[in-house]
Amino acid sequence: MNFKKLFTISVLAIIISLPTFANTDPKEKNNTKEEKTIIGVAASNENFTTLVAAVKAAGLVETLNGDGPFTVFAPVNSAFDKLPEGTLDSLLKPENKKLLTSILTYHVVAGEFKAKDVLAAIKANNGKFNIKTVQGSSLTASLKDGKVILKDDKGNMSTVIITDVTASNGVVHAIDTVVMPK
Repeated sequence: MNFKKLFTISVLAIIISLPTFANTDPKEKNNTKEEKTIIGVAASNENFTTLVAAVKAAGLVETLNGDGPFTVFAPVNSAFDKLPEGTLDSLLKPENKKLLTSILTYHVVAGEFKAKDVLAAIKANNGKFNIKTVQGSSLTASLKDGKVILKDDKGNMSTVIITDVTASNGVVHAIDTVVMPK
């Protein structure tokens, strides 16, 4: 079984409910989640306003609006609230763009990996699966209490709280903690 299939099979069985992230205003063009890029999906949901602001500050909007496919482990606003006081404000400063870009691309994987692929990869790799990110480092996915947990380079843990939000250029999985590269 190839990497993409293993990765995608792994996460699907974890989260039962999936709220829609698409803006469903019938007056708006391109209002279905299938027609929106990853950035469009995130921008249309109030739970990702901090992430969208960070992506803009890092100059990554065009990249994440690109063809992809990408898989994004997207921190919700409350994930950014867990960072030490002043960290986010500091990261959003122009002089810290390189560091911010590194952190954000650590949340992105090349290719589209649905939840079921992640679950299968975890199971096929004895309970732990290393995921290479666009940033160049890896996240380690495992299961805890029936949920996918991501361990970052610093040993911090994040839980996948929403899976398989479809975008025209990939898929978004929401996470509850910002993951950090070395």
